[in-house]
Amino acid sequence: MTFSILATDPESGRIGGAAATGSLCVGGWVLRADPGAGASASQGAAPSTFWGEDVLRYMREGLSAEAAVRRAVLADTGREARQLAAIGRDGGTGLFTGRDNTDAKGSRSGPGLVVSGNLLSDAAVIDTIFEGFLGSNGDFAERLLAALKAGERAGGDSRGLKSAALLIVGPDIAPLTLRIDCSDRPLPDLEALHRATQEPGYAAWMKTVPVPSDRMRR
Repeated sequence: MTFSILATDPESGRIGGAAATGSLCVGGWVLRADPGAGASASQGAAPSTFWGEDVLRYMREGLSAEAAVRRAVLADTGREARQLAAIGRDGGTGLFTGRDNTDAKGSRSGPGLVVSGNLLSDAAVIDTIFEGFLGSNGDFAERLLAALKAGERAGGDSRGLKSAALLIVGPDIAPLTLRIDCSDRPLPDLEALHRATQEPGYAAWMKTVPVPSDRMRR
């Protein structure tokens, strides 16, 4: 029911993800991130929010993304109805797709990048999102949004889209967590919301709030 992308931005040290679905509230269901650990995308026919949180905790404890995903998955007897992806601060990735998720489904990973999806119009959507990120220009957020748009153009969720989200964390920023929970045009709305966060007044204010590298900033 969802397609998602997780990536790292080595130049800034930021980690993030984006997701879209034909159902509601994809940001709350799917995306999790911690600048000290990495990011996760937990989705599927019967998605587990616990998976997304657990895999971040395992990475904070020192497991690689691959090992963290394996640990989360093996502990859950309902795993065949779920899908999980994770990316660590080092760009390592882990992924799992249970067999009971609806086709087309699957994942693709590379250094610092992982894409997953299920209930897609075509398996090629995953490759299109992956290549869309690699071939895009702009800053980190713009590249994640470009990847979502590429996935939609390739057919995306077989039901169409109803919600979309963007999540970016890093040592020098407050979390950027943007969600369109219900819309007939969630990707354009998400792009518009992101543009609003870049307007001078809001962007300047964001530079005054505490961040992981300066918890006392004001």
